[in-house]
Amino acid sequence: MMMMMMMKPKGWRGWLTHRWPHLTASLLAVAFLTSFGSSMLYGYNLAVVNSPAGYIKDFYNKTMINRTGAALTEETLTIIYSLTVSIFAIGGLLGSLIVGMLVTRFGRKGTVVKTTMLVFIAGSLMGFSRICKSPEMVIIGRFITGIHSGISLSVVPMYLGEIAPKSLRGFLGLVPCIFISTGVFLAQILGLHELLGKEEYWPLFLSVVVVPTFVQLMLLPWFPESPRYLLIEKDNIHATITALKWYRANCNIQAEIEEMQEEQRSLSTLETLSVWKLVRDDTVRWQVLSVVVINIGMQLSSIDAIWFYTNDIFENAGIPPPEIPYTTAGTGIIEIVAALVGCFTIEKLGRRPLMIGGFAVMGVCSVGITVAFSLQAQLSFMRYISVCCVIGIIAGFCIGPAGVPFLITAELFKQSHRPAAYIIGGSLNWVSNFTVGFIFPFMQMSAGAYSYLVFATVCFSVAIYVYFIIPETKNKTFMEISQMFSRKQPIMDTQGLILGDQLQLKKMNGYGGLENASLDFNKKTCLN
Repeated sequence: MMMMMMMKPKGWRGWLTHRWPHLTASLLAVAFLTSFGSSMLYGYNLAVVNSPAGYIKDFYNKTMINRTGAALTEETLTIIYSLTVSIFAIGGLLGSLIVGMLVTRFGRKGTVVKTTMLVFIAGSLMGFSRICKSPEMVIIGRFITGIHSGISLSVVPMYLGEIAPKSLRGFLGLVPCIFISTGVFLAQILGLHELLGKEEYWPLFLSVVVVPTFVQLMLLPWFPESPRYLLIEKDNIHATITALKWYRANCNIQAEIEEMQEEQRSLSTLETLSVWKLVRDDTVRWQVLSVVVINIGMQLSSIDAIWFYTNDIFENAGIPPPEIPYTTAGTGIIEIVAALVGCFTIEKLGRRPLMIGGFAVMGVCSVGITVAFSLQAQLSFMRYISVCCVIGIIAGFCIGPAGVPFLITAELFKQSHRPAAYIIGGSLNWVSNFTVGFIFPFMQMSAGAYSYLVFATVCFSVAIYVYFIIPETKNKTFMEISQMFSRKQPIMDTQGLILGDQLQLKKMNGYGGLENASLDFNKKTCLN
């Protein structure tokens, strides 16, 4: 008993540092602050418009009556509300297109801090929209939050990936995924009638996003910028050493600095690439294609259809309408649990198993929804099968495909290519998000339950692509990962590429793998 009491003060921190010796309080704090104040807002804003939809439409209608003396038609009201929902994705697309310019000019942490002003502007617009009797303020506020989320979805994984030692890159890279799921769950809980789900509270419900952002703004500026950005792009060795001392515990930072200097020398004749130059660069065409496939697949995997139309799916499954909000909130718990499983297993299992397994589970469950909905009229128990399939899709998504694509985007490219790669991945992500939200209702009307077979095909195709093309990046430095794709000929035709006397690629299970898994950077103990 005394032993247990002596061990208890260590708590979670002691368990984490025992499991990951290189995990420091500074790394955990930055991962928490960036994810809490930025990534969580993306999940929150995805789900926040579901429960107050009726109240917002009523506000729009009453405002038009006061202005013109005539009520909106049902079609016009639907179009305006659809714009309110979908303009978030349009803002996200814009944010993803400018993120490269921002991270190059202001740095990774600097971009996160400076873009917090967008949240305060958006929160003020939405919070005071009813007092000002202005539906336009709601729509503009949603657009601005979309811009912030588009920036955050790229810059937060980039920042965490660059400050983390290679043995923790996967763990820290999936922390934002946990907070995205938490944001969805928080919106579902606060949207219940017992909390902020009443008519008088919907402006507050939309604007509460300013609270986590305020916490982030107060604390994050005290932490250092990305060491890789400071050294490779700013050539500031003093600031780099200071940053590494913040983020490393009892470790040989000299070895890590030498690895970054090696990358800096390899990029000495290159400037940060534009998107157009990146697309035309034959040496990285497989990396670019991989980013395109996994980011499009992430959004066309049926998850957006599930998120946008969960209530309709549960209603079709026969769940009583009063119970649907609580059932939906229950799926939020599944998201968080699945995200935690992915976060705590990625460094052991690797990136590939989580992506392949996640997409495969989603594909199987999409087929299951088709079968369940088709037979629901004949077999009453099929409604429960459809609910289980919805839960399976959510769990499969959150355990891997929700966060790993953003992590992989950072890992597949060198410093000069990374901002442009995030622009490509982020923009495709948001375009696909908008496409699913807009097209899915029409797919349901024309194909019914069989519309989910399209998503199943996408999921299985992405899983197959990852299996044959994308190598495992666990415990690899950015330079080692870059060398896996270093030759111009297709990876699947690679038999024995030799780089100097140190690095050799060979065909392994259909994808490039390291035969000699170490580059001699003076025994970099810090990178293990």
